[in-house]
Amino acid sequence: MVKSKDSILKDYENHVEIQESLIKALKKTLNNLSYSRLGLFVVEIIFVAIIINSGFHWVIGLLMCLPVLAFMAVLKKQGSIDKELNYAEKLLFVYQNEVDLIRTGYQKYDNGKAFANEMHPYGSDLDIYGESSLYAFINRSNTIMGMKLLAESLGMPKEAEQIVARQEAIDELKDYIEETFHFRAGLRNHEPAQLQVIEDKLAYELEGQLAFTHHKLMRFYMQATPVLSLTAIILGNLYGGIFWSALGIYILLNSAILFFNSKHINQVYYGFSGSSSLLNAVAGTVKWTEEIQLKSTYIKSFYGLRITGNALSKQIKQLSAIISAFDVRLNPFLGAIFNLFLLWDMRCAVRLDRWYEHSSMQLIEGLRTISRFEELISLATLSYNQPAWVVPVLSDSFCFETRGLGHPLIAEHKRVTNDYEFSAQSTVDIITGSNMAGKSTFLRTVGINMVLAFCGAPVCALAMKTSVFDILTYMRIKDSLNDQTSTFKAELNRLKMILEGVDMLPYPLVLIDEMLRGTNSKDKYLGSKVFVQHMIKDHTPTLFATHDLQLSEMVDDYDMEVRNYHFDIQLAEGEMKFDYKLKHGACKTFNAALLLKEIGLSFDPISMG
Repeated sequence: MVKSKDSILKDYENHVEIQESLIKALKKTLNNLSYSRLGLFVVEIIFVAIIINSGFHWVIGLLMCLPVLAFMAVLKKQGSIDKELNYAEKLLFVYQNEVDLIRTGYQKYDNGKAFANEMHPYGSDLDIYGESSLYAFINRSNTIMGMKLLAESLGMPKEAEQIVARQEAIDELKDYIEETFHFRAGLRNHEPAQLQVIEDKLAYELEGQLAFTHHKLMRFYMQATPVLSLTAIILGNLYGGIFWSALGIYILLNSAILFFNSKHINQVYYGFSGSSSLLNAVAGTVKWTEEIQLKSTYIKSFYGLRITGNALSKQIKQLSAIISAFDVRLNPFLGAIFNLFLLWDMRCAVRLDRWYEHSSMQLIEGLRTISRFEELISLATLSYNQPAWVVPVLSDSFCFETRGLGHPLIAEHKRVTNDYEFSAQSTVDIITGSNMAGKSTFLRTVGINMVLAFCGAPVCALAMKTSVFDILTYMRIKDSLNDQTSTFKAELNRLKMILEGVDMLPYPLVLIDEMLRGTNSKDKYLGSKVFVQHMIKDHTPTLFATHDLQLSEMVDDYDMEVRNYHFDIQLAEGEMKFDYKLKHGACKTFNAALLLKEIGLSFDPISMG
């Protein structure tokens, strides 16, 4: 049974209430535990005072142990509650984010501004990246790689076979939407760059940095240090003299070994410092990817490397344990003792080398698998949150037909939908109409829904059937003072990019909004006409929005290659009214004529054209 959007929102709000209640209860428990710790500390002080005043008795000594043991138990419980609270707060973020997105259209994940590029074939014109963009609407990724994968999927159409496979995977993930929220909560324990630092270190740096641990004599000596240290201390206590001197020489030798290898040790440690808890969290996330039973072939392709023996999540916990042991160096006193007597940093580096040899490639693949899941989960969440949207049908032959097509970034209560389809052969569809009538929005509606379709996502429509196109747009043309580029020069550069794309790409689709705005009206018309003729000659499907009604007359010479559509305007009680509905034929009504008539000036825009 498909839920309504209101039902989905209500579910999210219920989850928010549950998490808020849980967080409140956990915080109260933590406060109680803090008071308990304080009380146990006071009790211990009382026992010490009794001993000082009354003298030691074995009964008092025994009783003194009880507050200490209780204190340790409370401390352990507090750590467990802290972890539970942290997770509940992350899960609250995930659910609250969905509530905010449905209610306001905005969310807290990255908006993809870093991927914005004015030279992209359609990214800027169709609002794919940046604030209030399609990326900002969809993204639920919290790793650098997950964000990049989503940006790539929205930035270039997939192959038709891959699109169908992704549609299947997204539909399957949608059935596990609750589990995906827990997956996302687990990844909120780190900043986006942290996992990337670990991956880069494993992939490009660590192998060379660990080379110093391969010296066999050094490894043998390092393994012997526990025995040597213990022997030297025992002999020193028993016999003193020369054995204490030997222990001093032994400590100096260890100090020298650490000093000469400190550069290598620090290189190994850098990038892992403090990441033990992060790796434990990642282990839980990886375990989710190991245990979830998904059937789609696309998701199964994520698992290019399979680890033998222990599961990858266990191997990650082993790495976490090594890093945790390495972090002893952060305590100056313990670090000094462990290093002088056990060469602790060297031992950790050797343990890390052994782990690297057996598990590093699997971890790198595991981190990438997490990111692949993130990207698909972003699209599955979109599909779940938009139950009225449809999965488009892909066609092997030239095709685009849709019913109830709307812009996904326009609020549902404001959204106006249209039916539209291509002809059996490619045409140039000239769309005329006045300012604010809906021409530009319609072009963006077609383009942005194609972007969704070509990455495997559902589209904002009642129905859609389409073949795969390479989209090229000309809409927002900007001058640049830095590059000394005028608007007209920027327009020419964009036109050149489109013409080159039409020649090079297998299935180009061109979306043009008001061409050559930076020149006079005569040149604008002639240039636009030549461009349309070029598209007709190359059999390139084109949507061409314009104010220039003369272009609509090209249908007289190209009745099979050119079609006319328009958006019109009405004037009621002195105000312009737009219905934003696409209609056949050229536009006959323009807002300038209507508005000037209101102030006493009348003219016929067609006869004067």
